[in-house]
Amino acid sequence: MSFTPVVRRIPPRLYRSKLFVPGSRPALFEKAAAGPADVVCLDLEDAVGPGDKDQARDNIVQALNDVEWKEKLVTVRINGLDTHWCYRDVLALVEKGGERLDAIMIPKVGNGSDVYAIDMLITQASQAVGRKKQIGLEVIIETTSGLTNIDAIAGASPRLESLHFGSADYAASQGMRTTNIGGGNANYVMLTDAGGEAARERHWNDLWHYPLFRMCQAARAHGIVPIDGPFGDYSDAEGFRIQARRTAILGCEGKWAIHPSQIALANEVYTPPEKEVARAEAILASLKEAHGKGMGAVALNGVLIDAASIRQAEVIVKQMAMVKARV
Repeated sequence: MSFTPVVRRIPPRLYRSKLFVPGSRPALFEKAAAGPADVVCLDLEDAVGPGDKDQARDNIVQALNDVEWKEKLVTVRINGLDTHWCYRDVLALVEKGGERLDAIMIPKVGNGSDVYAIDMLITQASQAVGRKKQIGLEVIIETTSGLTNIDAIAGASPRLESLHFGSADYAASQGMRTTNIGGGNANYVMLTDAGGEAARERHWNDLWHYPLFRMCQAARAHGIVPIDGPFGDYSDAEGFRIQARRTAILGCEGKWAIHPSQIALANEVYTPPEKEVARAEAILASLKEAHGKGMGAVALNGVLIDAASIRQAEVIVKQMAMVKARV
C-alpha cells in the first residue's frame, strides 16, 4: 500500500437506489419517504419548470422540517451555478431546512471551483444559523469539462461524498449522435471480419463505458462513492438491469431511479448475489485459518486467494450486512 492510503470520507451506507422526486409535486413526498428507495433526492433542477422554482424550493424546505424520512438519506438537487436560483436554493436549504438534510447535489459541475463555491455558501450559512449537522455534497459529472477535470473536482471539498454520472447532458456536451438516456445505440457497433460464407455479426459497444469507468476511478482514488445515473426508458426493466449490472461490476454502489418502478430493480442489482456473498464468506474463513497456520495464501476450490482477496471479500460481506440490517 502507498504511504498515503485512500481513506473513505463517509462510512459505508446503502446507496443502491436513489429516487428523484420533483420539488413541485409535494404530494409525492410522503410516499417517497415511506417507499423502498435507499435515498430520496428532492429535485429543484431539471424536473421543475422555471415558473415553479420558488414554490418548489418552499415545498422542499417544508418537507425537510415536517416529513418523517426515517432511515432514508435525503438529498436535494439544486439549480446550476449558471442560474440565478442557485444561491437562493443553498441559503434556503441551509438556513431554513432544519437538520434533516444529508447532502446537496450540484449539477453540471465543470471544475473544482464550482464545488468550492457551493461549499463556501454552505459553510457561511451553516455558521450563521448554528447548524450542528454537516451537510455533504454530491456532484453530477455530465459535461466534457466535468470529466476532463474530474480529479480536481473529486478533491475540491471535504464535504464531497459522491460522484454521479448524467448521461443525457454528457451526450449533449460531447455532441454525441444519440438521444438515449443510458442504454445502447444500434449504430454504435463493430462488425466481424468480412470473407467466407458466414454472415458478418454486429457487436454492440457501450457508449458510456469510458466516462463511467473514469468516474469510478476518480471517486475511489479520492475516497468517495460512485453512483450511476438515469436510465430513461422506465418501461424497459431488462435494459435497466443490464446497464446496472455493468456499472455495479465497474464499482458503482447504486443507480438513480427516475420512476418508482426502477427502485426495486436497483435494489436487486446492487444487493450482492447470495452466491457471491457465500464465496466472500468462505474466502474470509479460509484465509483466517491459513493465517493462523502462518500461511499468507491458500487455495479455495482451485483458486489462489491472498491478502487482496480479503479486501475484495470484505466489501461484499459488509454490503450484505447493511442490506440485512435495513430489512
